[in-house]
Amino acid sequence: MPLNDEEPPAAPEPLEGVRELTDSRTLRALTHPVRIALIEALLLGGAMTATEVGERISESPTTCSFHLRQLAKYGFVEEAGGGKGRARPWRLTSIGMQFATAHDDPETEIAAGALVRMLRERQFGRYRTWLETNRTFPREWRDAAGSSESIIYLTAGELEELNQEVLALLLPRFRERLTDPARRPPGAVPVEILMLAYPISLPPAGDVPPDEAAGD
Repeated sequence: MPLNDEEPPAAPEPLEGVRELTDSRTLRALTHPVRIALIEALLLGGAMTATEVGERISESPTTCSFHLRQLAKYGFVEEAGGGKGRARPWRLTSIGMQFATAHDDPETEIAAGALVRMLRERQFGRYRTWLETNRTFPREWRDAAGSSESIIYLTAGELEELNQEVLALLLPRFRERLTDPARRPPGAVPVEILMLAYPISLPPAGDVPPDEAAGD
């Protein structure tokens, strides 16, 4: 998170039920397409065996079993109880994750950058699929879905605050639907919301506070 005050604000607390990733080893362990696919499948489908989740992501039970054990090693999944061997169901240990892309440690920053690129590539791939196939969806869903672009002038502190406000608006309202299917109203389906907020240019040199300019 960007900091630009003499007395920087405390880092935001991890969101309830969301795991915060802070070390390069854990970030690197997650940077694998099969492991990300497993997490996504378990998030949407609940506890599953290696065979069941393999059918969802088009991977063999052997491959899924190996990567599930690796995810368990780093605390991302756990056995849900019941079954033996590949018949053991697995479940997520949290409903999501958050991590910063800027770190003082170069290795952690490289690992975070690699992970966020992989995640965004998968998300953009799903968006491309939507653009290519949305004609097959009912009109009400085509009307409800959308995308937009806005350019607004913000300071780094205001941008950070805006991101936190958006998360605070979305997650508490719909969080329970993710883990409890009984709370989903009839007709509810998974909807992916991807918000990107980033500067498209650097501030003029005269606008940079002296302490920031000295650190460049």
